Amino acid sequence: MSDTLLIIEDNEQNFYMMRFLLEKNGFHIIGAENGRKGIDMAIEHLPTAILLDIQLPEMDGYAVARELKRNKALSRTPIIAVTSYAMAGDREQILAAGATGYIEKPIDPDTFVDQIIRYLPRRRDNQEA
Repeated sequence: MSDTLLIIEDNEQNFYMMRFLLEKNGFHIIGAENGRKGIDMAIEHLPTAILLDIQLPEMDGYAVARELKRNKALSRTPIIAVTSYAMAGDREQILAAGATGYIEKPIDPDTFVDQIIRYLPRRRDNQEA
């Protein structure tokens, strides 16, 4: 059984690139184009991890991360911010909102999957064995 990852991303090109790289490496991908839909999908599917853009329509990634962490069923689900926000303090702010990790865009296709795997203990442990 493959891990299901939820990508909350409003940019179609970014979503496509992440989905392509992750599916090629055996992940099952579901997606949402805004924060509200992402929260609903997370509750419905209980993914292994959530990849979250910060700049989203309707609800920004900070609000999404806080709401996801308040949900008991999702409180331990890794949230990885994948964002072009790279100003001083942005990383700390999203981590304080509940994100587990932070990856800057543009993503590097050569390292992206490994960056995600390090937040997935079962996959990471299998890779190190």
